[in-house]
Amino acid sequence: MREQARDKGRLQDMIEAANNVEEFVAGVAFEQFVSNKMLFFAVMKNIEIIGEAAYMLTKEFQDSHSQVRWPVIIKMRHVIVHGYAKVSPEILWDTAINDVPKLKVQIQEFLSE
Repeated sequence: MREQARDKGRLQDMIEAANNVEEFVAGVAFEQFVSNKMLFFAVMKNIEIIGEAAYMLTKEFQDSHSQVRWPVIIKMRHVIVHGYAKVSPEILWDTAINDVPKLKVQIQEFLSE
């Protein structure tokens, strides 16, 4: 039961970080994103948080929700943390604009289970 509560907390952390990403990029063009260091790093940090929370989910939760590509999310977190100087602005932007909103919907569904 304790692990289920921890998984729920991690999912809630992911929702909060996803909300941050959506707020930060709302109405922003790619060129603005790339030229604004604070914005770029704020988005990068919140995507890192999503990846860390995913990494901390129990294996049982990940296995029972295999429609999410957990290994890809976790790998992106590892790249951001360990290869931060090589983060592709295009990939980060695509993740923020396309992947984060979709993941947020899935997580909200998981939380309502």
